[in-house]
Order: sequence, then structure tokens, then C-alpha cells
Amino acid sequence: MSDDPYAALGLAKTANAEDVKRAYKRIARESHPDLNPGDPAAEAKFKAASSAYDLLKDPDKRARFDKGEIDATGQERADRRYYREYAGAPDDAYRSAKGYEDFDMSDVFSDLFGNRARGGPRADSFSMRGQDLQFSLEIGFLDAIYGATKRIVLQGGPLEVTIPQGVTDGQTIRLRGKGAPGVGQGAPGDALVTISVAPHPVFRRTGDDIEIDLPITLDEAVLGGKVETPTIDGPVKLTVPKGASSGQMLRLRGRGVKRGDTRGDQRVTLTIVSPPKIDAELEAFFTRWRETHAYDPRKGMTP
Repeated sequence: MSDDPYAALGLAKTANAEDVKRAYKRIARESHPDLNPGDPAAEAKFKAASSAYDLLKDPDKRARFDKGEIDATGQERADRRYYREYAGAPDDAYRSAKGYEDFDMSDVFSDLFGNRARGGPRADSFSMRGQDLQFSLEIGFLDAIYGATKRIVLQGGPLEVTIPQGVTDGQTIRLRGKGAPGVGQGAPGDALVTISVAPHPVFRRTGDDIEIDLPITLDEAVLGGKVETPTIDGPVKLTVPKGASSGQMLRLRGRGVKRGDTRGDQRVTLTIVSPPKIDAELEAFFTRWRETHAYDPRKGMTP
């Protein structure tokens, strides 16, 4: 796709709305895939022209493109705008940045296919599949783990979107037939919903494994024992071995993300946390202990 919609239509930026329409019709007549079967260059030119026309025919989008606020696809150049930013907004606020608006193609198709007097096919017999529309939807971390149902608004109205269990950040869900309507007998396009998963304050995800940093006390590190740790299923007891160190990783098998018949693990990284206040008794104990039990954990680090 061209980064310059004006170039895709062979126009200068001073072109008016009628110039834009004429240029698009000309390219459609020359490069439509139905008139150039098996010609990838013609198909690419037609697609680029269609995308450019979708942008430039809309005065607001054209003005925003000229100001550098959106790119040639209609996407914001700065902050990404997610579905949740539009809660309560009019229906068209959720439309794809590549959007679709009705355009009377009959005059184009009559030029493309001629008329009955010339023995050509009728323009109203032409069919073309509708465009796919793209959307972004941000969901919570645990919604991605367990799946959920979210309500979004497409150009045809509100729609329930089923978020599958274990969906990953950046994954695209295809809603068949929920895109732009087709032309003639053409089928409607699809809605492509790209998922963005919000971060969690405690859990991280790597593949199907869940990761967590777990603080433990000095005595728990030295003496070991059972400590409570969060999991995505709720708190469970974790056995900390005697003499545990910061950075040591313990594994809880089968406590990760479930997808199909398999489930990942939870990896727990221990972090030793000193008491908020070192009292005289603790200081005296460690002073005596160091005199007879000193050891060097940094031995061998000197180059």
C-alpha cells in the first residue's frame, strides 16, 4: 500500500473531491481484478487506489492526513486508540480506521462492463466481496487467561465478541461476515479484532507459563517452610526449602495458562526482604553469627 494516497491516485494535494472521484474511476476501469485476471500488479494498483479513495473522499480524514495526524491507512500516528476509549461513544466511533462508506459504483461498473447494446454483462450483475474492517480491543490479563465475552459496536450495531481461553497479546480474532457489505451479490467482509492484553500488577505471562516474584522473610529463607503465594486460580501453599536465596525459582506445575488439553506452569522467583527495622536483638545475633560463620557469596567474581 502506498504511503501517499495522492500518489496512488496520481493526484496533487490540491485536487478537489471531483478530481479524486474521477481518478479512482479511471484506475478502476483500467486495473480492476475482474478485467485483469492473474495480473498481480493491476490488482495491487486497484487495491492501493481503493484504499486511497476511502481516505481522500472523507473530508475530515483527508484534513487529518494532510495535518499528519493519521497515516495513509487512517491509523493514528501517535497514541493507539483502543475500544475502551470509546465507551458510550456513537456507533461510528468503533469503525475501522480503514473504514467503509457507501459509494455508488454503478457508473464505474457500467464503464467497466459496457452495456447490453454492446453485448457485455450488465453492471448490476457485478458482485464484489466487502472490505475487511480492523478494530483494536484491550482486555484484562485474567480475561485473556480464562476467556470472556466483550461487547463492541461495529458499523451494523453492537456485537458480542467471544474471547477464547488463552488468547495472546496481539492475536487477531476474525468475525466472519461482520465487515463492510459486499457489492451486488458479493458476501460481506469480516471484522478483524486485534487483542491487546493489559498488564497485571502481580502476574506475567511467557507462553503458557505464569511468572511471579514472591517476597519472603529472612527467617523463611533460612528455615524454609510453607508460604502462601498467589496464582491465577487463587492463593496456594508453596514449600520454600531451607537456605533459599533471592532469585531462586520454584515451579508450581499445572498452575499456568490452559489451552485445550494442556496447561502451563507457574514459575515463582523468590526475593528475600529484610525486616523494615533492624532492632538491637537481631543486630546482636547476626554480629555474633558472622564472627563464627562468615562466608563469601562473591568468591570467584574477581576477574
